[in-house]
Amino acid sequence: MKSKDLIITAFAVALLGLLGYLWFSPAGLKPAPAIAVRTLDGDQVQLDQYRGKPLLVTFWATTCPGCVAEIPHFSALYRELGPKGFNIVAIAMAYDPPEQVRFMAKQRAMPYTVALDSDGAAARAFGDVKLTPTTFLIDPAGRIVQQKLGEVDTAQLRQKIVEML
Repeated sequence: MKSKDLIITAFAVALLGLLGYLWFSPAGLKPAPAIAVRTLDGDQVQLDQYRGKPLLVTFWATTCPGCVAEIPHFSALYRELGPKGFNIVAIAMAYDPPEQVRFMAKQRAMPYTVALDSDGAAARAFGDVKLTPTTFLIDPAGRIVQQKLGEVDTAQLRQKIVEML
């Protein structure tokens, strides 16, 4: 009876291990949506153009305290890792007035791409984002490897990006 219990336990552990591997393996990661957004300058940016390097997509709002708190951290990350190929696209929520977004981007000297989601299509494509900040880390193959609602742990995020470069 004891060996039968050991066999069942070993089988259950192996099955759970296999399921965990399949769930967390790179092949099981969700691809980032192939969207295009308008920058503050009016240029169209397609997320696919960043393939081959890590990309951080953050949905934010000028009235969101957590979003504003992240700006200096994201700016520092971009200044450090941007020359190695890392990019950030900060997408302002549809309810955020474009002039307010422009003012904050200039005031805070945001060095990375700032885009407007005027019709909410980008937020819908990323799973109907409604709360800010919501941040997605996309690997060089275009797969979402991390999704975070709320402020990110910048040190942990930096480590993941460095591993991808």
